[in-house]
Amino acid sequence: MQPTKNCFLMINMLLRSDHAFAPSQDHLLAALPETDYECLLPHLEPVPLKLGQALQVVDKDQGVVYFRTTCIASLLHVMPDGALTKIAVVGNDGAVGIVPSLGSVSIPSRAVVQQEGYAYRLKGNVLKRRSDRIGTMQNLLLRFTQALLRQMAQTAVCNRHYTVEQQLCRLLLISIDRLPSNELTMTQELIPNKLGVRREGVTGAAGHLQTAEIIEYHRGHITVLDRSKLEEQVYECYAVVKREYDRLLPYDAIQTAVAG
Repeated sequence: MQPTKNCFLMINMLLRSDHAFAPSQDHLLAALPETDYECLLPHLEPVPLKLGQALQVVDKDQGVVYFRTTCIASLLHVMPDGALTKIAVVGNDGAVGIVPSLGSVSIPSRAVVQQEGYAYRLKGNVLKRRSDRIGTMQNLLLRFTQALLRQMAQTAVCNRHYTVEQQLCRLLLISIDRLPSNELTMTQELIPNKLGVRREGVTGAAGHLQTAEIIEYHRGHITVLDRSKLEEQVYECYAVVKREYDRLLPYDAIQTAVAG
């Protein structure tokens, strides 16, 4: 479905402001050369995404890609018995639904909105055409995919060797890195599901972090008060992923190189 005239006018209005919902708040879109960015704009549709909304289903190409600006999604591995395990978090650092654009016919994971907010929706075939024709777009998608795989691998390691409190600290860090603020909405039912642990353990861990004045937690709303103390809890596990993202996706450097 072609974006409506009103949709295009809304995008232009956002672009003329410093609004947090502007497409350029997504790092992949922001890293594109100006001409490629402008070519995509008529095809970008701003949409609100709700908590728990499914964006991607295993082995099913839904034909759309979501570039997030103020929300994040969890990528989940689905076990044969239907149990879910979080394997990665994606926010304004990238996109969900790009696998078919890279030539794969298999969707390896399920994607569900973890923090509601806004995103820009793009038809998958439009992205594939652009990535096939423009080397910069394909290069960005491949870099993001490599960084995402590193996050998945590190998540498996940390979940095996870290305490519940350390896992919670890491989840909070990688989540706020992909949001425009240090505030999250995560219920006591949602967090255990993402970490694959018991609810009691998460309640105790969150309580300890709140007592230490590292976070403020009230009715599913979490505010990170002291980021440095969170990092102290999980420095190496978090830092490994952060370094890889910074190495593969130095957006300012990519824009400069393309412009030159």
